[in-house]
Amino acid sequence: MLVALKWLKDYIDVDVSPAELAERLTMAGLEVDSLKETGPAFRGVRVARILSLRPHPDADHLSLCEVTTGEATHRIVCGAKNIRVGDTVPLAPVGASLPGDLVIRNARIRGEASEGMLCSEAELGIGSDASGIMILSQDTPVGAELGEALDLGDAVIDIGVTPNRGDCLSIVGVAREWAAITGRKLRIPVTDIVESDEAVAEIASVTIDDPDLCPRYTARIIKGARIGPSPLWIRQRLEAVGLRPINNIVDVTNFVMMELGQPLHAFDYRFLEEGRIVVRRSREGERFVSLDGKERVLSAGTLLICDGVKPVAIGGIMGGLNSEIKPDTETILLESAYFNPASIRRSSRELSMGTDAAFRFERGIDPEGVVRALDRAARLIAEVSGGTVCKGVIDRYPMRVERAERIPLRVRRVNDILGTVVPENEMVRILKGLEMVVEPDGEGRFAVTPPTCRVDILREIDLIEEIARLYGY
Repeated sequence: MLVALKWLKDYIDVDVSPAELAERLTMAGLEVDSLKETGPAFRGVRVARILSLRPHPDADHLSLCEVTTGEATHRIVCGAKNIRVGDTVPLAPVGASLPGDLVIRNARIRGEASEGMLCSEAELGIGSDASGIMILSQDTPVGAELGEALDLGDAVIDIGVTPNRGDCLSIVGVAREWAAITGRKLRIPVTDIVESDEAVAEIASVTIDDPDLCPRYTARIIKGARIGPSPLWIRQRLEAVGLRPINNIVDVTNFVMMELGQPLHAFDYRFLEEGRIVVRRSREGERFVSLDGKERVLSAGTLLICDGVKPVAIGGIMGGLNSEIKPDTETILLESAYFNPASIRRSSRELSMGTDAAFRFERGIDPEGVVRALDRAARLIAEVSGGTVCKGVIDRYPMRVERAERIPLRVRRVNDILGTVVPENEMVRILKGLEMVVEPDGEGRFAVTPPTCRVDILREIDLIEEIARLYGY
Protein backbone atom coordinates (compact mmCIF):
# COMPACT_ATOMS: atom_id res chain seq x y z
CA MET A 1 0.00 0.00 0.00
CA LEU A 2 1.64 3.21 -1.20
CA VAL A 3 0.97 6.27 0.96
CA ALA A 4 2.03 9.75 -0.21
CA LEU A 5 2.85 11.96 2.76
CA LYS A 6 1.14 15.02 1.27
CA TRP A 7 -2.04 13.05 0.73
CA LEU A 8 -1.86 11.70 4.28
CA LYS A 9 -1.55 15.25 5.61
CA ASP A 10 -4.92 16.11 4.05
CA TYR A 11 -6.51 14.10 6.85
CA ILE A 12 -4.19 14.42 9.82
CA ASP A 13 -1.29 16.57 11.01
CA VAL A 14 2.11 14.90 10.64
CA ASP A 15 4.87 16.94 12.25
CA VAL A 16 7.68 14.36 12.16
CA SER A 17 10.12 13.44 9.41
CA PRO A 18 9.13 10.80 6.86
CA ALA A 19 11.72 8.46 8.41
CA GLU A 20 10.23 8.84 11.90
CA LEU A 21 6.72 8.38 10.53
CA ALA A 22 7.81 5.14 8.88
CA GLU A 23 9.52 3.91 12.06
CA ARG A 24 6.56 4.65 14.32
CA LEU A 25 4.06 3.04 11.96
CA THR A 26 6.28 -0.05 11.82
CA MET A 27 6.54 -0.21 15.61
CA ALA A 28 2.73 -0.02 15.81
CA GLY A 29 2.32 -3.01 13.49
CA LEU A 30 2.11 -1.41 10.04
CA GLU A 31 5.43 -2.51 8.63
CA VAL A 32 6.91 0.00 6.20
CA ASP A 33 8.82 -1.85 3.49
CA SER A 34 10.34 1.22 1.86
CA LEU A 35 10.49 5.00 1.96
CA LYS A 36 11.15 7.12 -1.10
CA GLU A 37 11.49 10.88 -1.11
CA THR A 38 10.64 12.47 -4.43
CA GLY A 39 11.08 15.84 -6.08
CA PRO A 40 10.64 17.41 -9.51
CA ALA A 41 12.69 15.96 -12.35
CA PHE A 42 13.43 19.45 -13.71
CA ARG A 43 15.69 22.27 -12.58
CA GLY A 44 15.53 26.01 -13.12
CA VAL A 45 11.95 26.19 -14.41
CA ARG A 46 10.21 29.44 -13.44
CA VAL A 47 6.66 30.73 -13.36
CA ALA A 48 6.08 33.27 -16.14
CA ARG A 49 3.23 35.35 -17.53
CA ILE A 50 2.56 35.86 -21.24
CA LEU A 51 2.78 39.56 -22.18
CA SER A 52 2.26 39.34 -25.92
CA LEU A 53 1.58 36.77 -28.61
CA ARG A 54 1.84 37.16 -32.37
CA PRO A 55 2.23 34.87 -35.40
CA HIS A 56 5.69 33.77 -36.50
CA PRO A 57 6.44 35.62 -39.76
CA ASP A 58 7.76 32.50 -41.54
CA ALA A 59 5.77 29.61 -39.99
CA ASP A 60 2.01 29.36 -39.83
CA HIS A 61 2.03 26.84 -36.96
CA LEU A 62 4.36 28.84 -34.68
CA SER A 63 3.90 31.92 -32.49
CA LEU A 64 6.27 34.48 -31.00
CA CYS A 65 5.64 34.95 -27.29
CA GLU A 66 7.01 37.54 -24.93
CA VAL A 67 6.90 36.36 -21.31
CA THR A 68 8.04 37.84 -18.02
CA THR A 69 9.29 36.34 -14.78
CA GLY A 70 9.04 39.72 -13.07
CA GLU A 71 12.81 40.14 -13.24
CA ALA A 72 13.34 39.69 -16.97
CA THR A 73 11.44 39.24 -20.21
CA HIS A 74 12.08 36.37 -22.60
CA ARG A 75 11.22 35.88 -26.24
CA ILE A 76 9.97 32.35 -26.94
CA VAL A 77 9.03 30.59 -30.16
CA CYS A 78 6.14 28.26 -29.38
CA GLY A 79 3.92 25.90 -31.38
CA ALA A 80 1.16 25.35 -28.81
CA LYS A 81 -2.33 26.66 -29.63
CA ASN A 82 -3.83 26.73 -26.13
CA ILE A 83 -2.06 29.84 -24.76
CA ARG A 84 -3.39 33.40 -24.49
CA VAL A 85 -2.04 36.76 -23.37
CA GLY A 86 -2.20 36.91 -19.59
CA ASP A 87 -1.81 33.17 -19.05
CA THR A 88 0.53 32.01 -16.31
CA VAL A 89 2.81 29.26 -17.62
CA PRO A 90 5.98 27.26 -16.84
CA LEU A 91 9.08 28.73 -18.50
CA ALA A 92 12.29 26.77 -18.93
CA PRO A 93 14.79 29.56 -19.64
CA VAL A 94 18.24 29.05 -21.08
CA GLY A 95 20.22 26.83 -18.69
CA ALA A 96 17.20 25.04 -17.24
CA SER A 97 17.07 21.25 -17.45
CA LEU A 98 14.09 18.98 -18.15
CA PRO A 99 13.57 15.22 -17.71
CA GLY A 100 15.67 13.14 -20.07
CA ASP A 101 18.79 15.28 -19.52
CA LEU A 102 17.47 18.00 -21.83
CA VAL A 103 19.27 21.29 -21.19
CA ILE A 104 17.65 24.41 -22.65
CA ARG A 105 19.87 26.53 -24.89
CA ASN A 106 19.46 29.63 -27.04
CA ALA A 107 18.03 28.71 -30.43
CA ARG A 108 16.86 30.20 -33.69
CA ILE A 109 13.65 28.67 -35.01
CA ARG A 110 12.78 29.59 -38.59
CA GLY A 111 14.95 32.67 -38.26
CA GLU A 112 13.55 33.90 -34.94
CA ALA A 113 15.43 33.83 -31.60
CA SER A 114 13.99 31.67 -28.84
CA GLU A 115 15.31 32.20 -25.30
CA GLY A 116 13.77 29.19 -23.67
CA MET A 117 10.76 26.93 -23.79
CA LEU A 118 7.19 26.96 -22.49
CA CYS A 119 6.39 23.51 -21.11
CA SER A 120 3.59 20.97 -20.99
CA GLU A 121 2.94 18.72 -17.99
CA ALA A 122 4.49 15.78 -19.84
CA GLU A 123 7.64 17.75 -20.68
CA LEU A 124 8.01 18.62 -16.99
CA GLY A 125 7.42 15.04 -15.89
CA ILE A 126 4.58 16.01 -13.53
CA GLY A 127 1.66 14.65 -15.56
CA SER A 128 0.72 12.90 -18.76
CA ASP A 129 -0.92 15.80 -20.64
CA ALA A 130 1.19 16.64 -23.71
CA SER A 131 -1.61 18.33 -25.65
CA GLY A 132 -0.52 21.89 -24.87
CA ILE A 133 1.30 24.23 -22.53
CA MET A 134 0.48 23.74 -18.85
CA ILE A 135 -1.71 26.65 -17.77
CA LEU A 136 -1.12 27.54 -14.14
CA SER A 137 -3.52 29.16 -11.72
CA GLN A 138 -3.52 32.94 -11.99
CA ASP A 139 -2.50 33.22 -8.34
CA THR A 140 0.72 31.25 -8.90
CA PRO A 141 3.49 33.74 -8.06
CA VAL A 142 5.26 34.94 -11.19
CA GLY A 143 9.01 34.45 -10.97
CA ALA A 144 8.86 31.63 -8.42
CA GLU A 145 10.65 28.33 -8.94
CA LEU A 146 7.95 26.05 -10.35
CA GLY A 147 8.78 23.14 -8.04
CA GLU A 148 8.36 25.37 -4.99
CA ALA A 149 5.25 27.11 -6.33
CA LEU A 150 3.50 23.76 -6.93
CA ASP A 151 4.99 22.15 -3.82
CA LEU A 152 6.13 19.14 -5.83
CA GLY A 153 8.42 17.49 -3.28
CA ASP A 154 6.90 14.48 -1.46
CA ALA A 155 7.68 11.27 0.36
CA VAL A 156 6.02 7.94 -0.40
CA ILE A 157 6.00 5.03 2.03
CA ASP A 158 5.18 1.47 1.01
CA ILE A 159 3.34 -0.41 3.77
CA GLY A 160 3.17 -4.19 3.74
CA VAL A 161 -0.45 -4.48 4.90
CA THR A 162 -1.20 -7.92 6.34
CA PRO A 163 -4.32 -9.77 5.06
CA ASN A 164 -6.25 -9.11 8.28
CA ARG A 165 -5.80 -5.31 8.12
CA GLY A 166 -7.90 -4.37 5.10
CA ASP A 167 -8.88 -1.21 6.99
CA CYS A 168 -5.38 0.12 6.28
CA LEU A 169 -5.68 -0.23 2.50
CA SER A 170 -6.53 3.46 2.28
CA ILE A 171 -4.96 6.80 3.06
CA VAL A 172 -7.63 7.56 5.68
CA GLY A 173 -7.05 4.12 7.19
CA VAL A 174 -3.38 4.91 7.71
CA ALA A 175 -4.31 8.37 9.01
CA ARG A 176 -6.61 6.65 11.53
CA GLU A 177 -3.65 4.59 12.73
CA TRP A 178 -1.51 7.71 13.07
CA ALA A 179 -4.30 9.33 15.08
CA ALA A 180 -4.30 6.34 17.45
CA ILE A 181 -0.51 6.49 17.80
CA THR A 182 -0.23 10.23 18.38
CA GLY A 183 -3.61 11.39 19.65
CA ARG A 184 -3.93 13.75 16.68
CA LYS A 185 -7.42 14.52 15.39
CA LEU A 186 -8.53 12.81 12.18
CA ARG A 187 -10.08 15.01 9.48
CA ILE A 188 -12.82 13.12 7.66
CA PRO A 189 -13.31 13.89 3.92
CA VAL A 190 -16.32 16.05 3.08
CA THR A 191 -19.30 14.14 1.65
CA ASP A 192 -22.03 16.81 1.53
CA ILE A 193 -23.83 16.91 -1.81
CA VAL A 194 -26.04 19.45 -3.58
CA GLU A 195 -28.77 17.36 -5.25
CA SER A 196 -31.12 18.18 -8.11
CA ASP A 197 -34.89 17.81 -7.82
CA GLU A 198 -34.96 14.72 -10.05
CA ALA A 199 -35.21 11.58 -7.92
CA VAL A 200 -32.87 8.68 -8.59
CA ALA A 201 -35.71 6.21 -7.99
CA GLU A 202 -37.43 7.55 -11.13
CA ILE A 203 -34.38 6.82 -13.25
CA ALA A 204 -32.85 3.55 -12.04
CA SER A 205 -33.58 0.46 -9.96
CA VAL A 206 -31.47 -2.21 -8.24
CA THR A 207 -32.42 -5.85 -7.59
CA ILE A 208 -30.19 -8.23 -5.63
CA ASP A 209 -30.97 -11.84 -6.54
CA ASP A 210 -28.21 -13.27 -4.35
CA PRO A 211 -27.76 -11.41 -1.04
CA ASP A 212 -25.27 -14.05 0.16
CA LEU A 213 -22.76 -12.79 -2.40
CA CYS A 214 -23.89 -9.15 -2.35
CA PRO A 215 -25.34 -8.13 1.02
CA ARG A 216 -25.42 -4.44 0.08
CA TYR A 217 -25.53 -2.48 -3.16
CA THR A 218 -25.93 1.29 -3.43
CA ALA A 219 -26.07 3.64 -6.41
CA ARG A 220 -26.38 7.28 -7.39
CA ILE A 221 -27.06 8.96 -10.73
CA ILE A 222 -25.05 11.96 -11.98
CA LYS A 223 -26.38 13.82 -15.03
CA GLY A 224 -24.76 16.38 -17.32
CA ALA A 225 -21.19 15.25 -16.72
CA ARG A 226 -18.48 16.41 -19.11
CA ILE A 227 -15.68 13.90 -19.61
CA GLY A 228 -12.12 15.18 -19.71
CA PRO A 229 -8.82 15.18 -17.83
CA SER A 230 -8.92 15.42 -14.05
CA PRO A 231 -7.60 18.47 -12.23
CA LEU A 232 -3.86 18.36 -11.60
CA TRP A 233 -4.28 17.75 -7.85
CA ILE A 234 -6.19 14.51 -8.45
CA ARG A 235 -3.77 13.32 -11.12
CA GLN A 236 -0.78 14.05 -8.90
CA ARG A 237 -2.32 12.18 -5.96
CA LEU A 238 -3.03 9.13 -8.13
CA GLU A 239 0.37 9.11 -9.81
CA ALA A 240 2.10 9.41 -6.43
CA VAL A 241 0.60 6.06 -5.41
CA GLY A 242 1.22 4.35 -8.73
CA LEU A 243 -2.14 4.78 -10.49
CA ARG A 244 -2.44 6.05 -14.06
CA PRO A 245 -4.97 8.86 -14.61
CA ILE A 246 -7.61 7.99 -17.22
CA ASN A 247 -10.39 10.60 -17.14
CA ASN A 248 -12.12 12.69 -14.51
CA ILE A 249 -14.83 10.10 -13.76
CA VAL A 250 -12.66 6.99 -13.52
CA ASP A 251 -10.00 8.99 -11.67
CA VAL A 252 -12.51 9.98 -8.98
CA THR A 253 -13.50 6.35 -8.42
CA ASN A 254 -9.83 5.43 -8.03
CA PHE A 255 -9.16 8.47 -5.86
CA VAL A 256 -11.94 7.55 -3.42
CA MET A 257 -10.86 3.90 -3.39
CA MET A 258 -7.38 4.98 -2.32
CA GLU A 259 -8.75 7.62 0.04
CA LEU A 260 -11.41 5.58 1.87
CA GLY A 261 -10.64 1.98 0.88
CA GLN A 262 -14.02 1.47 -0.85
CA PRO A 263 -13.83 0.38 -4.49
CA LEU A 264 -16.43 1.98 -6.77
CA HIS A 265 -17.47 1.63 -10.38
CA ALA A 266 -18.99 4.11 -12.85
CA PHE A 267 -21.29 2.91 -15.64
CA ASP A 268 -22.39 4.88 -18.68
CA TYR A 269 -26.12 4.92 -17.90
CA ARG A 270 -27.24 5.02 -21.55
CA PHE A 271 -25.88 1.47 -22.03
CA LEU A 272 -27.83 0.04 -19.07
CA GLU A 273 -30.88 -1.64 -20.58
CA GLU A 274 -34.13 -0.70 -18.83
CA GLY A 275 -32.18 1.53 -16.42
CA ARG A 276 -31.82 -1.52 -14.18
CA ILE A 277 -29.07 -3.12 -12.12
CA VAL A 278 -29.53 -6.81 -11.33
CA VAL A 279 -27.01 -8.57 -9.11
CA ARG A 280 -26.93 -12.32 -9.77
CA ARG A 281 -24.70 -15.37 -10.20
CA SER A 282 -23.38 -16.27 -13.64
CA ARG A 283 -24.62 -19.25 -15.59
CA GLU A 284 -22.23 -21.98 -16.78
CA GLY A 285 -20.48 -20.89 -19.97
CA GLU A 286 -21.77 -17.32 -19.88
CA ARG A 287 -19.49 -14.95 -21.81
CA PHE A 288 -18.42 -11.46 -20.83
CA VAL A 289 -15.93 -8.93 -22.26
CA SER A 290 -14.19 -7.03 -19.45
CA LEU A 291 -12.65 -3.55 -19.58
CA ASP A 292 -9.26 -4.99 -20.53
CA GLY A 293 -10.83 -6.21 -23.81
CA LYS A 294 -10.61 -9.90 -22.92
CA GLU A 295 -13.58 -12.22 -23.36
CA ARG A 296 -14.16 -14.30 -20.24
CA VAL A 297 -15.99 -17.63 -20.27
CA LEU A 298 -17.52 -17.88 -16.80
CA SER A 299 -18.27 -20.91 -14.71
CA ALA A 300 -21.51 -21.03 -12.75
CA GLY A 301 -21.60 -18.96 -9.59
CA THR A 302 -19.46 -15.91 -10.44
CA LEU A 303 -21.03 -12.72 -9.12
CA LEU A 304 -22.27 -10.55 -11.99
CA ILE A 305 -23.64 -7.03 -12.13
CA CYS A 306 -26.18 -6.96 -14.95
CA ASP A 307 -28.62 -4.54 -16.50
CA GLY A 308 -32.08 -5.63 -17.59
CA VAL A 309 -30.63 -7.86 -20.32
CA LYS A 310 -26.90 -8.54 -20.05
CA PRO A 311 -23.87 -8.58 -17.70
CA VAL A 312 -22.09 -5.21 -17.38
CA ALA A 313 -19.48 -6.06 -14.71
CA ILE A 314 -17.92 -8.91 -12.77
CA GLY A 315 -18.92 -7.83 -9.28
CA GLY A 316 -16.06 -6.46 -7.21
CA ILE A 317 -13.44 -7.24 -9.84
CA MET A 318 -13.82 -5.41 -13.16
CA GLY A 319 -16.39 -3.59 -15.27
CA GLY A 320 -17.43 -4.41 -18.78
CA LEU A 321 -16.40 -2.89 -22.08
CA ASN A 322 -20.10 -2.57 -22.96
CA SER A 323 -20.79 0.08 -20.29
CA GLU A 324 -17.49 1.90 -19.86
CA ILE A 325 -17.21 5.68 -19.54
CA LYS A 326 -16.62 7.20 -22.97
CA PRO A 327 -15.65 10.72 -24.13
CA ASP A 328 -19.32 11.51 -24.85
CA THR A 329 -20.76 10.03 -21.64
CA GLU A 330 -23.18 12.42 -19.91
CA THR A 331 -25.18 10.33 -17.43
CA ILE A 332 -23.44 8.05 -14.95
CA LEU A 333 -24.66 5.34 -12.62
CA LEU A 334 -22.20 5.21 -9.75
CA GLU A 335 -21.90 1.94 -7.81
CA SER A 336 -20.70 1.39 -4.25
CA ALA A 337 -21.29 -2.06 -2.76
CA TYR A 338 -20.27 -4.69 -0.25
CA PHE A 339 -19.43 -8.07 -1.79
CA ASN A 340 -18.80 -11.36 -0.01
CA PRO A 341 -15.01 -11.58 0.51
CA ALA A 342 -14.80 -15.34 -0.08
CA SER A 343 -16.75 -15.02 -3.34
CA ILE A 344 -14.48 -12.27 -4.64
CA ARG A 345 -11.37 -14.22 -3.64
CA ARG A 346 -12.58 -17.34 -5.43
CA SER A 347 -13.61 -15.54 -8.65
CA SER A 348 -10.46 -13.41 -8.71
CA ARG A 349 -8.27 -16.53 -8.56
CA GLU A 350 -10.40 -18.51 -11.00
CA LEU A 351 -10.34 -15.71 -13.59
CA SER A 352 -6.75 -14.59 -12.85
CA MET A 353 -8.00 -11.03 -12.35
CA GLY A 354 -6.07 -9.53 -9.46
CA THR A 355 -7.41 -5.97 -9.47
CA ASP A 356 -7.06 -3.26 -6.81
CA ALA A 357 -10.79 -3.56 -6.16
CA ALA A 358 -10.67 -7.33 -5.68
CA PHE A 359 -7.65 -6.95 -3.38
CA ARG A 360 -9.76 -4.81 -1.04
CA PHE A 361 -13.06 -6.66 -1.30
CA GLU A 362 -11.51 -10.03 -0.56
CA ARG A 363 -10.02 -8.69 2.68
CA GLY A 364 -13.34 -7.24 3.78
CA ILE A 365 -14.37 -3.60 3.55
CA ASP A 366 -16.54 -1.59 5.92
CA PRO A 367 -20.20 -2.34 5.08
CA GLU A 368 -21.26 0.82 6.89
CA GLY A 369 -18.87 2.95 4.83
CA VAL A 370 -20.45 2.10 1.48
CA VAL A 371 -22.76 5.12 1.28
CA ARG A 372 -20.12 7.49 2.67
CA ALA A 373 -17.78 6.55 -0.19
CA LEU A 374 -20.62 6.79 -2.71
CA ASP A 375 -21.46 10.31 -1.56
CA ARG A 376 -17.80 11.34 -1.51
CA ALA A 377 -17.32 10.15 -5.10
CA ALA A 378 -20.57 11.73 -6.31
CA ARG A 379 -19.56 15.05 -4.76
CA LEU A 380 -16.15 14.96 -6.47
CA ILE A 381 -17.59 13.88 -9.83
CA ALA A 382 -20.01 16.81 -9.74
CA GLU A 383 -17.11 19.11 -8.84
CA VAL A 384 -14.72 17.99 -11.59
CA SER A 385 -17.23 17.26 -14.38
CA GLY A 386 -19.88 19.94 -13.90
CA GLY A 387 -22.56 17.29 -13.50
CA THR A 388 -25.54 17.35 -11.13
CA VAL A 389 -26.33 14.60 -8.63
CA CYS A 390 -29.90 13.30 -8.71
CA LYS A 391 -31.86 13.31 -5.47
CA GLY A 392 -31.47 10.31 -3.20
CA VAL A 393 -29.55 7.05 -2.96
CA ILE A 394 -30.63 3.59 -4.05
CA ASP A 395 -29.60 1.45 -1.07
CA ARG A 396 -30.41 -2.25 -1.14
CA TYR A 397 -29.25 -3.93 2.09
CA PRO A 398 -31.17 -7.23 2.36
CA MET A 399 -28.64 -9.05 4.53
CA ARG A 400 -26.95 -7.24 7.39
CA VAL A 401 -23.22 -7.92 7.66
CA GLU A 402 -22.59 -9.08 11.20
CA ARG A 403 -19.78 -7.47 13.17
CA ALA A 404 -18.52 -8.17 16.67
CA GLU A 405 -20.21 -6.17 19.43
CA ARG A 406 -19.57 -5.83 23.16
CA ILE A 407 -16.50 -8.08 23.27
CA PRO A 408 -15.67 -8.78 26.94
CA LEU A 409 -12.28 -7.42 28.06
CA ARG A 410 -10.74 -8.20 31.44
CA VAL A 411 -8.07 -5.77 32.69
CA ARG A 412 -6.26 -8.47 34.66
CA ARG A 413 -6.25 -10.78 31.65
CA VAL A 414 -4.59 -8.08 29.53
CA ASN A 415 -1.68 -7.73 31.95
CA ASP A 416 -1.41 -11.49 32.50
CA ILE A 417 -1.06 -12.08 28.77
CA LEU A 418 1.33 -9.18 28.14
CA GLY A 419 3.36 -9.48 31.34
CA THR A 420 2.90 -5.79 31.93
CA VAL A 421 1.13 -3.43 34.30
CA VAL A 422 -0.85 -1.36 31.83
CA PRO A 423 -3.13 1.00 33.78
CA GLU A 424 -6.83 0.56 33.20
CA ASN A 425 -7.28 4.15 32.00
CA GLU A 426 -4.45 3.64 29.48
CA MET A 427 -6.21 0.62 28.02
CA VAL A 428 -9.38 2.67 27.62
CA ARG A 429 -7.43 5.52 26.00
CA ILE A 430 -5.82 3.20 23.47
CA LEU A 431 -9.06 1.49 22.53
CA LYS A 432 -11.01 4.74 22.22
CA GLY A 433 -8.16 6.12 20.11
CA LEU A 434 -8.89 3.25 17.72
CA GLU A 435 -12.53 4.44 17.51
CA MET A 436 -13.84 1.62 19.69
CA VAL A 437 -16.78 2.02 22.03
CA VAL A 438 -15.66 1.07 25.54
CA GLU A 439 -18.35 0.49 28.18
CA PRO A 440 -17.78 -0.47 31.84
CA ASP A 441 -19.06 -4.00 32.49
CA GLY A 442 -18.29 -4.62 36.14
CA GLU A 443 -15.14 -4.37 38.28
CA GLY A 444 -12.06 -4.55 36.06
CA ARG A 445 -14.13 -5.46 33.02
CA PHE A 446 -15.26 -3.69 29.85
CA ALA A 447 -17.50 -4.42 26.89
CA VAL A 448 -15.77 -3.24 23.72
CA THR A 449 -17.35 -2.70 20.31
CA PRO A 450 -14.84 -2.17 17.48
CA PRO A 451 -15.63 0.10 14.52
CA THR A 452 -17.23 -1.68 11.58
CA CYS A 453 -14.09 -1.19 9.49
CA ARG A 454 -12.12 -3.51 11.83
CA VAL A 455 -13.22 -6.90 10.52
CA ASP A 456 -10.23 -8.52 12.24
CA ILE A 457 -11.33 -7.84 15.83
CA LEU A 458 -13.57 -10.64 17.05
CA ARG A 459 -12.31 -11.83 20.45
CA GLU A 460 -10.73 -10.61 23.65
CA ILE A 461 -7.27 -11.66 22.48
CA ASP A 462 -7.66 -9.35 19.46
CA LEU A 463 -8.29 -6.41 21.80
CA ILE A 464 -5.25 -7.38 23.86
CA GLU A 465 -3.15 -7.37 20.69
CA GLU A 466 -4.34 -3.84 19.90
CA ILE A 467 -3.34 -2.64 23.37
CA ALA A 468 0.04 -4.35 23.08
CA ARG A 469 0.99 -2.81 19.75
CA LEU A 470 0.14 0.74 20.81
CA TYR A 471 1.14 0.75 24.47
CA GLY A 472 4.05 3.09 25.08
CA TYR A 473 3.02 5.75 22.58
